[in-house]
Amino acid sequence: MHSLVAEFPPGEGLTAADPASIPLPGPAGPPRVIEIGEITAGIAVPEGRGVRFFSSARDFDGLDGTLFRTAEQATRAARARVRARAHAGTGPDQARLRRA
Repeated sequence: MHSLVAEFPPGEGLTAADPASIPLPGPAGPPRVIEIGEITAGIAVPEGRGVRFFSSARDFDGLDGTLFRTAEQATRAARARVRARAHAGTGPDQARLRRA
């Protein structure tokens, strides 16, 4: 059976990492939940040099999987989708945005 314990000669062993060698989050930052008003549109997850949008409501499925440069750009696209749906119809049978 293998041991998970490492033995080092005196004076050697693990040392604290140099802060300059620790990678910092990229320009995309951490994953962010995107909410438009009271509606959770989805989440923007860092990927490469941007963020990938994953929808959490059917009304935003058209944006699902889209790669944006920033989370703010993904938020603007979700807001534009809400505005477009609001202006698309004025009749009583107009589909409304659903809350997740």
